[in-house]
Amino acid sequence: MAQSIFKQAGEKAAEAAHKVSRMASVTADVLEDGVTSARHAAKQGGHAVEEFIDDTTRRVKRYPIESAVVTFAAGIAAGSLIGWMIKRRQS
Repeated sequence: MAQSIFKQAGEKAAEAAHKVSRMASVTADVLEDGVTSARHAAKQGGHAVEEFIDDTTRRVKRYPIESAVVTFAAGIAAGSLIGWMIKRRQS
């Protein structure tokens, strides 16, 4: 009787160890897939930024005056917004 209890306990321990091993393997696969997806997304993001910079450079070369006017207007708008926020916070 004692041997059958030990035998059952050993079988249960082996089964648990097998399940833990499978779970560890699945977890490792999921993590690897996540890392691969993150690398792919980062690579795509880098390409998008490169394309945006190239496009911006082309537009500035093609339309220099308009680019300067838009940049100046954006600076005025950002400065006004920051000034308004500071004034509002101090009140």
